[in-house]
Amino acid sequence: MAQDLQAPPPIIAGLKGCCPRCGKGHMFQGFLAIRPKCEVCGLDLAFADSGDGPAFFVMSIVGIVVVALALWAEFAYAPPIWLHLVMWSALSVILSLVLVRPSKGILVALQYHHKAEEGRFQ
Repeated sequence: MAQDLQAPPPIIAGLKGCCPRCGKGHMFQGFLAIRPKCEVCGLDLAFADSGDGPAFFVMSIVGIVVVALALWAEFAYAPPIWLHLVMWSALSVILSLVLVRPSKGILVALQYHHKAEEGRFQ
């Protein structure tokens, strides 16, 4: 059944959160939990282990964006410290929640596309 399905590009599949093999089923069950298998093509998603990769990329991206904007705001407007705390804390949380699911989806889709496995000694 899987042979007649056209695999989507891994970046597109990851961003959409769809199955990396068929592009039709869902990869996620809930917000970040990976489904046991695709409901359309039956792909076993047990291989999917993105580990701390998504968190690292999200922290790096969000950190750079928030620090750059906070420095710009400080030098341009000099707002009070409480306003810095409110603005940048809220932006950090919002950006993190927006970016973590797509980044996890991309890493899982890339694992499938490149047939990534655990390293083993021969």
